Amino acid sequence: MILSLIISQVVSWIVIGALVVALLALARQVGVLHMRVAPAGALTTAGGPAVGSGTTMVETQDLDGKHVHIGGPSKVASLRLLMFVSASCPLCKGLIPVAKSFAKDERLSLTFVGDDDVATQRKLIAQQGLEAYSFVNGPDVGQAFAVGKLPYAVLLDSDGVVLSKGLVNSREHLESLIIAHEMGVKSVQDYISSLKVVA
Repeated sequence: MILSLIISQVVSWIVIGALVVALLALARQVGVLHMRVAPAGALTTAGGPAVGSGTTMVETQDLDGKHVHIGGPSKVASLRLLMFVSASCPLCKGLIPVAKSFAKDERLSLTFVGDDDVATQRKLIAQQGLEAYSFVNGPDVGQAFAVGKLPYAVLLDSDGVVLSKGLVNSREHLESLIIAHEMGVKSVQDYISSLKVVA
């Protein structure tokens, strides 16, 4: 009886030791995989003003009838984030609170842009608490920046130069716009491609 108890204890400890070794090996593999996977950035598109180029000013109105200038030089803010969203886009609805938080943390002037029925947009504004933000509704701005898919973001400087742009669906994608600007590259993908060429 005592011998079988001792044997079962020894076997238990051997199994526990094997599980610890397996767990450490798995943790190492996850670390290696994490190092090999490239960071995700906003997916840039070919259309619209290129990164590094100036933008022409689009004169339009927000939903409250206030005149708004999108693009071109601005004396109000040093960095401006244009967030293209739609009430019919579930991804947009999830990203709006993230964009608000991101703009606040990075001290960006945030403008939402959409192209939908006015009543639908007002409902979106009420649901998402966007009353404090400028919300432009109409096709002009989207056409000027050649926005084809949503959610889409464009980061502009005070001179109206496109610092970075692309399709976004997470905070990391929004952060990649700032990172690309700070690193002086068009996009995170371009930076990763340059590393692969050097290697």
